[in-house]
Amino acid sequence: MHCINGKKYPCCTSVTMGIIGGKWKTVILYHLIETSLRYNELRKQMEGVTERTLSLQLKKLEEDGVIQRKVYTTKPPLKVEYSLTDFGKTLIPVLHSIADWGDFVVENYAETSL
Repeated sequence: MHCINGKKYPCCTSVTMGIIGGKWKTVILYHLIETSLRYNELRKQMEGVTERTLSLQLKKLEEDGVIQRKVYTTKPPLKVEYSLTDFGKTLIPVLHSIADWGDFVVENYAETSL
């Protein structure tokens, strides 16, 4: 049994999936690999995600220490950016592997539409 941030996991795989699992977390993280993004920039890149879901997933990733939320208050309007933490950056090889596997599936197993 593994305990991370007060949560218990039965194995190492469940630790990983507990942090990045779900429909949108890996998509969010993938978009943050190269640069910091504002909430609306993320939302535009993630067709189909609701505002509520995006907000909840961002909050969860921040709680787990994978992303950071930086608020700029020096001049109006208020600006908030999300970026990977150093801990979050350790996921970059995993995210690339997930994306590569997705490309493989699309190229080799996707149904062609005529």
